[in-house]
Amino acid sequence: MTSRRWSFPVRCAVLLVLVLLAPPVRHRLEETMTTQMLVQLPLLVAAGWLLSLAIPARLRARADRWNRSGIAGLALMTAVSLFWMLPRSLDAATSHPLMAAAKYLTVPLLIGLPFAMSWPRMGFIVRGVFLAELVATYFRLGWLYLISPIRLCNNYALNDQQRLGGYMLAIGSGLLAWLVGKLMWGRFESFPSTPADQPISAESVEEAETTSRRASALDLAGSGCAGARSL
Repeated sequence: MTSRRWSFPVRCAVLLVLVLLAPPVRHRLEETMTTQMLVQLPLLVAAGWLLSLAIPARLRARADRWNRSGIAGLALMTAVSLFWMLPRSLDAATSHPLMAAAKYLTVPLLIGLPFAMSWPRMGFIVRGVFLAELVATYFRLGWLYLISPIRLCNNYALNDQQRLGGYMLAIGSGLLAWLVGKLMWGRFESFPSTPADQPISAESVEEAETTSRRASALDLAGSGCAGARSL
């Protein structure tokens, strides 16, 4: 039962990557700079997020030992994300097979997966810093793509680059408005069951499983005794 629950998100993630690798879909998404950055890359990140749902509790507990407060995973996914946001990286991913393979491997495994494992462990301050930097990155790159008088990617036209810049400025503005609204009228959810400063150990997971099995055995024994009394 558990293996089936784990294998389902893995199948979904693999299916999503295979669909993105299909020549018609890949050609369509890499045809413009806008669809590659704002559609293809986020879908690859989503595939990595799905993979995180299949990680066993013991392996997740071991990863939490070095991913304290989600900072290590955040640093990893930020570094890889900045690399794939560079115009030269996008350009190379459409021209060189090795760079394309690197994109399809690193974006799910080094961006989506670490982000999914780190986000629940981030505290309010870490999340705030991450979201603020995300908004700033959208504004910086969007402004650069919009006002640059020359093409930054050899495989994409100048008007496509400017279109991407406009979309990124719009997305950054939307994220900023959402953040302001959450700070003024909403709240950021916390995860009290998994404190960011107290990683779950493998021993605690094993102890919880043992306790659960003992409780089940006691319930069965109690049910047998009650049946015997009624007879």
